[in-house]
Amino acid sequence: MRCRSLIVLFLLITSTSSAVELVLPDLQGRDRALSEFRGKWVLVNFWATWCAPCIEELPELNHFHQTHQAGDAMVLGVNMEDLPLDRLQRFVDKWSVRYPVLLAPAEGSTSLGKVSALPTSILVSPRGEVVERRVGPVSAHWIEQRIRNAEGDGRVRGLSKQQEERGF
Repeated sequence: MRCRSLIVLFLLITSTSSAVELVLPDLQGRDRALSEFRGKWVLVNFWATWCAPCIEELPELNHFHQTHQAGDAMVLGVNMEDLPLDRLQRFVDKWSVRYPVLLAPAEGSTSLGKVSALPTSILVSPRGEVVERRVGPVSAHWIEQRIRNAEGDGRVRGLSKQQEERGF
């Protein structure tokens, strides 16, 4: 019960936090900032070329990005490896990655926190606030559902109405 309470407290704190910023270089060496995409939902996806679940979710992330990029949402990939840029670019081309790919710092920690497992995805609201953090693969449907839930009733993600009413 105590662990559950701590998890819920973490969810409440992160759901009411202020805007986050993330600035990392892209594959061309240009710094890109999460704040460039304010006004859109952004799924920040941490991944690596050696990660089988990361590769499995690539078509879903591409589909989501291509469907939403001109409107309300997008994907921003963060590669967690220290690879030569030409090798990483070949991988991105081979898998037809259509969303921006940024390079994580060598220590693997960003302003969005330490990533301890891959893939890890963080959903950021149009105001720049972290809405949800998920370890494991995601689908386009899962992302769309989380956005609808967050927009629809303002509830903290993952909590039932009963849990919210009890103050969780």
